[in-house]
Amino acid sequence: MAMQCLFEWDFRGKDISRLSNVILHVREEFSGDFDDSGYVQKQVQGVVDNIEEIDETLAHFAPDWKLEDMTATDRNILRLGAFELKIDENIPAKVAINEAIELGKAFGGEASGKFVNGVLGAVYKDMIAKGEIKEVDKQEKKTESVSE
Repeated sequence: MAMQCLFEWDFRGKDISRLSNVILHVREEFSGDFDDSGYVQKQVQGVVDNIEEIDETLAHFAPDWKLEDMTATDRNILRLGAFELKIDENIPAKVAINEAIELGKAFGGEASGKFVNGVLGAVYKDMIAKGEIKEVDKQEKKTESVSE
């Protein structure tokens, strides 16, 4: 639902004043009475609040593709994935990347999953090289080491 909200918001000109209406519309259309505990609102608002940084990151790691030339679906899957990968402290990197790939496969074109994987994989490798690993990923590494 978060990706669908971002898609609609982007498609309709990225009007921040309509963001709440977009989220409400998508919830009513796709979730019925499902309580997401504010997840969709948090993710969408997080992407919108950090859109400049996110778009700069995507432009850097997808240099052969201008954001405006990407499909709106791929662009917004990447935005959500980049937000979850780089900024959301509660989502492990592997989960962010895998979820974005699955969204690409489900909603994008034939090559969307691979495209999303390539871009977000490059972002993650850069984060590792720069030592920008989130705390949740450090904890996951400790848990993996203990269980091995």
